[in-house]
Amino acid sequence: MKLNEIKDNEGSSKNRKRVGRGIGSGKGKTGGRGVKGQKARSGVAINGFEGGQMPIYRRLPKRGFNNIFASDFVIVSLERIQKAIDAGKLDAKATVDAAALKAAGVIRREKDGVRILADGEFKAKVAFEVAGASKPAIEKIEKAGGSIKLLSAAAEAAE
Repeated sequence: MKLNEIKDNEGSSKNRKRVGRGIGSGKGKTGGRGVKGQKARSGVAINGFEGGQMPIYRRLPKRGFNNIFASDFVIVSLERIQKAIDAGKLDAKATVDAAALKAAGVIRREKDGVRILADGEFKAKVAFEVAGASKPAIEKIEKAGGSIKLLSAAAEAAE
């Protein structure tokens, strides 16, 4: 192969269609825009416009609201944590917090903290330091001989 022999594969790039350049071009006169009217003109932006009829987004009722102050926790099951401990990714002797879970690959990002749910079996004796946990999760952790410190409860008590 030589530098002067390098070329694209056949059909990999097409020339753009030049519209409105005479009848012989195949896209002359109206340039593929149909005939007259608003859409044939330039500067048309009519998304959601229904010809003067009340648009669907205004006909339908609005419900609820989006609470911008709500905490967005990463939810982790006890079963997922147990699998990470069994695989040797998490150290059961060290305190398990959001940073440890992220380093072990159990969660991708910390968000506003980690909340533990009680799905699956859990038998490791682990000390947790997380933003929240469900009551059954706390019971399972303590039954296995572990402990849990809730960070969000401490933050609310300080305020």
